[in-house]
Amino acid sequence: MAVTFLGVRHHSPACAREVQRTIERLRPAHVLVEGPVDFTDRVDELLLGHTLPVAVYTYYRDGQRVHASWTPLCEYSPEWVAITTGRAVGAQVRFIDLPAWHPAFAGRDNRYADAETRYAEIVERLCREFAVDTVDVLWDHLVEVAPDDDLAPRLTAYFDLLRGDSAAGEQDRAREEYMASWVRAAAADAGDRPVVVVTGGFHTPALRVLAGSGDREWPEAPAPPPGSEGASYLVPYSYRRLDAFSGYQSGMPSPEYYHWLWTGGVAGAATALTEAVTRGLRARHQPVSTADLIAARTLAEGLARMRGHELTARTDVLDGLLGALVSEDLPQPPPWSRRGPLPLGTHPAVVEMVAALSGDREGALHPDTPAPPLVGATDVELSRLRLDHGGEVRLDLADPVDLERSRALHRLRVLEIPGFTVRSSDTALAFVERWLLRPDDNRGPALIEAAVHGATLADASAAVLGARVAPADAPGLAALLVDARLCGIVTLYTGVVDALADSVAQVSALADLGDVLTEVLGLWRHDRIFGTAGSPALGQVLDAAVTRVLWLVEGLHGGPEPAERGRLSTLAATRDTVRHAAAALGVGAEAAVDVLRRVAADLAAPPDVRGAAFGFGWSLGLPVDVVTAARGMTAPDTMGDWLAGLFALARAEVLGDPEVVAVLDDAVTALSDHDFLLALPALRQAYGYFPPAERETIARLLLDRRGSAASARSVVHTAVDPSVVSAAMALERAVDAVLSREGLA
Repeated sequence: MAVTFLGVRHHSPACAREVQRTIERLRPAHVLVEGPVDFTDRVDELLLGHTLPVAVYTYYRDGQRVHASWTPLCEYSPEWVAITTGRAVGAQVRFIDLPAWHPAFAGRDNRYADAETRYAEIVERLCREFAVDTVDVLWDHLVEVAPDDDLAPRLTAYFDLLRGDSAAGEQDRAREEYMASWVRAAAADAGDRPVVVVTGGFHTPALRVLAGSGDREWPEAPAPPPGSEGASYLVPYSYRRLDAFSGYQSGMPSPEYYHWLWTGGVAGAATALTEAVTRGLRARHQPVSTADLIAARTLAEGLARMRGHELTARTDVLDGLLGALVSEDLPQPPPWSRRGPLPLGTHPAVVEMVAALSGDREGALHPDTPAPPLVGATDVELSRLRLDHGGEVRLDLADPVDLERSRALHRLRVLEIPGFTVRSSDTALAFVERWLLRPDDNRGPALIEAAVHGATLADASAAVLGARVAPADAPGLAALLVDARLCGIVTLYTGVVDALADSVAQVSALADLGDVLTEVLGLWRHDRIFGTAGSPALGQVLDAAVTRVLWLVEGLHGGPEPAERGRLSTLAATRDTVRHAAAALGVGAEAAVDVLRRVAADLAAPPDVRGAAFGFGWSLGLPVDVVTAARGMTAPDTMGDWLAGLFALARAEVLGDPEVVAVLDDAVTALSDHDFLLALPALRQAYGYFPPAERETIARLLLDRRGSAASARSVVHTAVDPSVVSAAMALERAVDAVLSREGLA
């Protein structure tokens, strides 16, 4: 009996051909494949007739962690070819690696991430030796475009050098010892017949040694620990998810190119790549002439000869296209000279090349493929709630049935299941939601992958939201609070409220408290349908948040700086809380106004905060002398920011008091041209707090002061951008200054 070890690079067409040739030649009794052993008894599911690529999706959850992992397979994956060819010759085909939920895979979401990234020093030495940029170019040079007649010894030499004498880490050692136990058992069972072992090449040198001695009984597949749950299912995959240019670390970028390489050989792949890039660029209305293509081919063939390739490799074709089609300098090296996603600013032609390399192939599962319980449970629930159709759905949350439908849809939203989009929601006042439901081919795969979180929509959404509690800051907890309420997850809701009450006391940025107050106040005031209106627990959160705001705002100091919308929104939310939830607060309106009155008089406080402090009490109906304050507001570098604060909190009060509008008009009119241009950007930002209709009202008041009957709308809606007018005024002032200096005014 002989065991043949085939070390492969995952998703390598050349390795897949070697696997196919070897299995067809040896016709072994057993074909052992690196893959999740808990899926061995279900290999028939892989052969149902899916459209590749597909992946074995494995999930695991217990009280401490949730883990998900994918084992992707495409037509040219050596593992897929081992399975299909092994079955065709009558071999027993088995996966022999540990399950993906095993601690040996901790921190990894992809079984077939190559080990080369962990041994970068050796790879860098090889790249320097062969004068190539990356391991992908190196691999093409040594394997994909090289002759097949001596491929096996080259693969052995490459992986032996990659592994070297280094000891495996604890995780790899556990996997290799387990795989070796399957090899020994298969060898004992095979008798005089061969055994073929197909694993990642990094593991192959160790398996040759480990398989020589030890127990020869068939090992058992590990089971998830008590109190945990782990399972594997097939999911559709896509070439874009496989692509290293999208961040996938499978070791093989450009999956569409390697598909062409598998089906049409090196020459066919070069032709297909050129045609795909040409189609893509012409679709973008980028001219690509016949002369350009001739030049690209000539360049590619010349580069191939210079690099020692008998045929043009992937980077030869790409560099030839780049040289022929892009005449300007690139802001960064081409992406195929390194690894990782495309950076911002990548040349459009380069983007199209990478898109052609990636392709748009998407897998599809056979209808008879088993699915986890969440898929069936969701189908039943959508049918029961009459949500299994397309179109718009209007939900009245005062209706118990519609409330249940809303909760189901929000659970799907939290799980990021495509096909369910909330178009409008006003649960605070009208209690009406509108959703758009549409069919989506990705819904099934998304539900399969969401099954890691639970077997029902309620359980899965609760787990997803629960996992967000610990790392969330105060604004994040406020958003979680709303999601928990919309999903109807009562137990989680209580825990989030408690965490939020503790969190607000630690907030150091004033702007972070605005969302907290807005969300919690809405629940406290209006949420009678969900049972949170007037909640004492929410009242404690409001009290803690308002107290924290007042403490932070009194400590704000700084010179002139742009108005900050975040902190102004927080002060407006604080005002609303004092106005509407005074019964829940330990701090009364008078005490809050006293704090902000001190802030308004503190010249060391930021101008926008001082303006907001004046607006705070005024908007609550308390006596505040805003007219006197406005008359003292003359510094051009702070005027607009002060007004932004005032308008953010007391817009309606300003609009309803013509005397204040007049004082503000006088203050702006009194500015010199220089000071006006200095103040203008901040003034524009400040008046942006008024919606168009209210800006027209102010314009009407200003026109009336000047005795003008002109249209207020025409004043507000000018044909020329105000920034252009501002620039023109600045230019005129500069010209006047020059004329005056030269005595020509």
